[in-house]
Formats: sequence, structure tokens, C-alpha cells
Amino acid sequence: MASNACRYASTKHPKNFKPPTQDDLDELRERTIEFTRREIPYDVAQATDHQNEFPMEMWQKMGEAGLLGVTADEDYGGLSMGYQAHCVIMEELSRASGSIGLSYAAHSQLCVNQLMLNGNEEQKSQYLPGLVSGEKVGALAMSEHNAGSDVVSMKMTAKEVDGGYVLNGTKMWITNGPDADLIIIYAKTEPDAASKGITAFLVEAKNAKGFSCARKLDKLGMRGSNTGEIVLDNVFVPTSHVLGAKNKGVRVLMEGLDLERLVLSAGPLGLMKASLDCTLPYVHERHQFGVPLATQQFIQGKLADMYTKYRASSALTYSIARAIDESFEDPDIRTQDCAGAILYAAERATECGMDAIQCLGGMGYMNEMPAGRIMRDAKLYEIGAGTSEVRKMVIGRAFNKEFGVR
Repeated sequence: MASNACRYASTKHPKNFKPPTQDDLDELRERTIEFTRREIPYDVAQATDHQNEFPMEMWQKMGEAGLLGVTADEDYGGLSMGYQAHCVIMEELSRASGSIGLSYAAHSQLCVNQLMLNGNEEQKSQYLPGLVSGEKVGALAMSEHNAGSDVVSMKMTAKEVDGGYVLNGTKMWITNGPDADLIIIYAKTEPDAASKGITAFLVEAKNAKGFSCARKLDKLGMRGSNTGEIVLDNVFVPTSHVLGAKNKGVRVLMEGLDLERLVLSAGPLGLMKASLDCTLPYVHERHQFGVPLATQQFIQGKLADMYTKYRASSALTYSIARAIDESFEDPDIRTQDCAGAILYAAERATECGMDAIQCLGGMGYMNEMPAGRIMRDAKLYEIGAGTSEVRKMVIGRAFNKEFGVR
């Protein structure tokens, strides 16, 4: 037992995990960039946005490239890497397409990583190989019409019956919801017990009688990251599909939430890089008053701000991810750090998207250019996975907890 504890003490990292070197991360970044240049060029990103359709063949391509199970054990086809690596992949996918990056995160972090952290051996063996290979699509469903940031007020119920549970209710704003094969769904098993009466379930969406996607949502940004309202009408889920323990769903939720915020903060990093990618060439090629735009001080000021915001946000996100990876035997995961990373990066990404539009002027306002798409995609990160306002509350409450104040 002692040797096993020494070999693998962490409950947050895959088996046989070793903190990656900078060379490891640089190599992974180059591999991911090579993938995006080949599989997510400009026309694919634009078509995904304009048509509001996810390129479904992308799942298998990402699986074959080893991108979908970065934090999963090698036993299930994963890379057995950690959160720095996950941030690297998320950043570069989002740089190519914010919507493809978001769908990737819902699959690889919200579903695969949650299953890795909380699933039993039977559940992981049954579902992870297909999810990691891209054969199956994963999602997570918490939010409801009247339970967004206040997720504990959810109304979906799970009534215990012989051999399992019957789930009834709706979930809203579910990324990958219209396409998912497996969804981690939270429901009330004890409706009067508030946070102590919620349970997480593994639901085989396409095989579950009574499961439906009521509608695919038409969003301002992240178009093509298929998002839906899902309905469960007397859906039977066997007891073997409870994720974690009965009435311990909030623990499952909270254990993954900090890591979710951290990995998702890399999405805005990619969008900030994308803003620079489209702005820098344009302002050096475009001439006004006989000189390149880039020689104008107003433009130089915007470029300086965009670059500095990206570098500051990147330093914050990766320093937190590195600390978690390097403390893997007893992970040091601070709520205020993870919430702070996405709070800061999300707001800066929206600002960079707006600055990109302004630097491109009239062309920035045209849909043939990516600047508008980048700005619309970036705004989601100030709203999804907890709004900026909620993140500030979370940080404040974390400090209160440290100082013994309720």
C-alpha cells in the first residue's frame, strides 16, 4: 500500500503522471499548431461560424491526433499529461477556431476529465476509450433556465426506482448537447436537501428512451459549437451509472470546477493570439496618409495593449497550471487562482477582439474577416462557466473562508 501511495498519490492527475518539461510542452504546442494548420484553416473556421455547424469529422481527427484524452490514463488511450498540456491544446485550438476549441473543452475537460476524476473502473473502462478516440462525443449538463450561476437551485429530479433512477426535467445551454453520446447530468435525488441532495449521472444520450434535444440554440458567438436545450422525460438510468456517490453530486461538481475554470482560461488566450494574428499583418500592409497603419501611434498603442494583455494573461494561467502539475502528489488547487485566471483572461480577450476590429477599420466590421468572429467568441468567456461577476464573488468567498468569515 505504501508503494502504491508513493507511485501515485494524486487524485487529480492520471496514473504514472510526471510533470512535463518545457520541451515537452513546446513539442505538444508544435504538434497542435501543425494539426490546426492542416485541419482547421481559415475557411473551416469561417464556415463553422457562418453555417453554425460543427464539422463532425473533427472529433475523429482530434482523437487520432491524441488531443481528446490529454488528462486520461494511457490505459484508456490518453496521454497521461496534466493541466499545462491541456491548456496548451485548448489555447491553440481556440486560436484557430474559438467554437471548435469550446466544444473540445466541453468534451475533453468537462466530460472526460470529470469521468477520470470521479468514475469507477467499470465506468472508465466502458466510456473513456470511445471518448478519447473521438468515436463518441461527451458533454456535461448542469445549467437550467432558472439555474445558471445558481446551479444548486436546479429542478431536474432523479427518482429512485428498482435498479436505478428515473430522471425528469430540462437542461439549458448545453455545449455539445445536440451531438453528445455521453452526458454527465446533475439532478436532484433529494429535492429538499439543497446542495446535499444532488447526484451526478452518466446518461447515454443517443440510447436513452425519453431523451431529446428540444432545440439547437442560435448564439451570438461560438457558432458551430453546437449548443442545445435537452429534455429528459422519464429517462431510466441504472444505478451503475451514478458518477461518484448518491447525493454527492456537488462534490463531483466542485472538484472539477476549479480545473474547468483553469483549462477554459486558455480559450481566451487563443483568441487573443488570433486577434494579433489578424491585426499585425493588416496594419503593416495597409497604408493611410502614405505610411503603414502600424507607424501611427494610436495603432501602436492598441498593438502594445493587445500584446501585453495576452502575455499577462498567459503568464497567470500557465503559472497556476504549472503549480498544480508540480504539486501532483498533493495538488495545490486554489479557487481564487483558477477563478482569477479565467476572469482576467476572458475580459482581456473581449477587449483584444474589439481592438482588432478597430485596427482593421471598415474591414474589421466585415464578416469576411475573422476579427468580428473572434470578438463574438471571446464574449462567451465572460458569461459561460460562471459570469465575471460570479467569479469575483467566488474569489471574495475564498478569501473569507481563509480568514474564517462566512
